[in-house]
Amino acid sequence: MKIRPELIQKRFPILELELCEEISELGDWKEISKGEMMIQEDKYIKRFPMVLDGVLRIYRTDNDGRESLLYYLTKGEVCLMALTCCMEHQVSNVNIIAEEDTDVIAIPVNYLDEWIVKYESWKIFILQSYKSHFDGLLETIDSLAFKKMDERLLLFFKEYQRSTSKNYYKGTHGDIASSLTTSREVVSRILKALEKEDKVMLSRNRVDFLF
Repeated sequence: MKIRPELIQKRFPILELELCEEISELGDWKEISKGEMMIQEDKYIKRFPMVLDGVLRIYRTDNDGRESLLYYLTKGEVCLMALTCCMEHQVSNVNIIAEEDTDVIAIPVNYLDEWIVKYESWKIFILQSYKSHFDGLLETIDSLAFKKMDERLLLFFKEYQRSTSKNYYKGTHGDIASSLTTSREVVSRILKALEKEDKVMLSRNRVDFLF
């Protein structure tokens, strides 16, 4: 199904209408269900996602299958790590999974390089996206290197709140532990302590933010 250029421009206002018309013509609108994997590590990317609505989670796995959360993508964003792999014709170095039901435009990867030269707005959009994601990755590195686990957990919730505009997180303590590369027991213990401090409210498979 095709998306009207005006809707694409609404989600990506920096892009000129001519480019949005080309995206509309070449791209396919896809509905990605919660939990559905869109891009996998070590696989070539054939179609590159631009997020219209919803949330995608970007993460990597180690040799033991443990996950490391990198960042979230929301409407009007693209994954720069996946884009780099596309432009260099390499296999993906990240996994992209739907955190909730998500609408994307899937673009054939062979056009991404061409648009850098053809459209000034695309080049600016990509450069701005690189800076935004680079700053986010620096925060993640600082968190891993310098922050205690309770600080990392609060930072995780605040980043989730910023990315999704939601004041709650739906998922198990094990899901949170996987994102933070720690154990479920550690997460459960810290969550109980944060609840006593009135920073979160816990219910079954849900954490409400009180900050």
